[in-house]
Amino acid sequence: MKEKMLRIIPLGGLGEIGKNMMVYEFGGDILVVDSGMAFPENDLLGIDYIIPDIQYLRENRKKVRGIVITHGHEDHLGAIAHVVEELEAPIYTTPLTRGLMEVKLARKGLLKGVKINTVQAGEGKKIGVFQVEFFHVSHSIPDSVGLGIQTPVGLIVHTSDYKFDQTPVDNWPTDFAKLAEFSKRNVLVLLSDSTNSVKPGWTASERVVDGAFEEEFRKAPGRIIIASFASLISRMQQAANAAARHGRKIAFAGTSMIDNAKIARKMGYLDIPDEMFVRPDKIQSIPDDKLVIMCTGTQGEPTSIMGRLSRGTNRIFDLKPDDTVILSSQIIPGNEEKVFQVINRLFQQVANVVYEQVAPVHVSGHASQEEMKLMINLVKPKFFIPIHGELRHLVQHGRLAQQLGIAKENIVIVENGQVVEVGKTQIALNGRVPTGAILIDSTGKVDIEPSIIREREILSREGVVLVNLTVDSATGKVFDDPEIITRGFILAGESNKLFSTAQKEIKEAASRTNNNLQRDVESAVRKYIYDETQRSPYVLVTITKI
Repeated sequence: MKEKMLRIIPLGGLGEIGKNMMVYEFGGDILVVDSGMAFPENDLLGIDYIIPDIQYLRENRKKVRGIVITHGHEDHLGAIAHVVEELEAPIYTTPLTRGLMEVKLARKGLLKGVKINTVQAGEGKKIGVFQVEFFHVSHSIPDSVGLGIQTPVGLIVHTSDYKFDQTPVDNWPTDFAKLAEFSKRNVLVLLSDSTNSVKPGWTASERVVDGAFEEEFRKAPGRIIIASFASLISRMQQAANAAARHGRKIAFAGTSMIDNAKIARKMGYLDIPDEMFVRPDKIQSIPDDKLVIMCTGTQGEPTSIMGRLSRGTNRIFDLKPDDTVILSSQIIPGNEEKVFQVINRLFQQVANVVYEQVAPVHVSGHASQEEMKLMINLVKPKFFIPIHGELRHLVQHGRLAQQLGIAKENIVIVENGQVVEVGKTQIALNGRVPTGAILIDSTGKVDIEPSIIREREILSREGVVLVNLTVDSATGKVFDDPEIITRGFILAGESNKLFSTAQKEIKEAASRTNNNLQRDVESAVRKYIYDETQRSPYVLVTITKI
């Protein structure tokens, strides 16, 4: 009888940074781990964020027994509202992550009807055929967990994001004892975070940020504005602690930052006295040297508070020359250009801008090479799958595992959509499932067509030419000269000669057409413009019949 195999299928997060989603499937049961989003590249114009394509889960929705969310960062939680619209499976997560999730779901009117189960680190839950044990990991947000997943073929350890911080802000280090206990139970597969696999040594403790904040707070003459991720609760606490030491009050700005601070404080994860809080609309009433403002916008997002401040378009408050701006975050790969544009604009307005490259105002929440080695040595897996990272990160993590004695044939480098089949004594790639990226714009519209993105690229690069024809509805004959309007294509003074000839070409094309006047005129205009200018603007023809 053929051995039943566990199928491990990444739908996001492997071969890329962000939109983490992993599927564990055995027989008729599916367990989903995480539901994250990613930031778009610069060429995805008008796209706000990207989520995994869950076509495979839609097709197998009756098999999905549960969704586990390991922590509250956007790259693990950000797609949850889209996922619960498609799947009715119960969700399992820790208290703070649940609170952050409920804010997201309530904002979209989806909270009612979603079954969310609160779990604590150290607990276990039976989810279909899987017995899931939740263990605490130190990360840059409280209540983060990794998973021990007992399956019919063996024990799987899924670390999620982690680091071995001995002095974390919340005084709750990674559960070394649980990891050692797993090793005694013969771990079959370890799936471990690869984000920092190219960084040697150990990742610095979050406490390093305290010293950097202390230095900047000590010398700041005016307001201190700190930009961070809205889900970085530990950084909010560090900012509040520094503010208290220097006799300052703190305000939060940006909807997501305000909502997350409110829920974290309500649940006891953020300890800030009432008298220290300043409402955003009261910012102007506090002396500059007595105020800290914490806001969003570390990745150069144009609609974020920091993005608007850098352009002078923020509604509630503007920058002042004596402000100190601190970008307390790491630049996500692909966002470098946008972030440095914001930094340059900030320097035009304020004297002091502090960011990771010039001061330790941020440390990574991910393990570096020595911690990765320690994780492998603690868990002692038979098979190893690097997760979370671009292909270069996964490959490097695999090499580290080889250095520690794991056989090359027992290490599997996987990309999104590839199916890994695991038995008690074997592991191999076996096929693919549909996967990809779903693009979301500012309206929340799902799955923007690639053709729309291509049109936006053409508009941004080449401009647009609009042609309006007035034709006789009975004969199809063109009345008068066609009206031609351009934007972003050619200077007005240069267009007269070009378009006087173009009008003749348009009339000739209209006279030759058989059954599709609009298509034939657009084709003629595109050819004429390219022949004359070697440029390819977006051409749109409208027809008015009289």
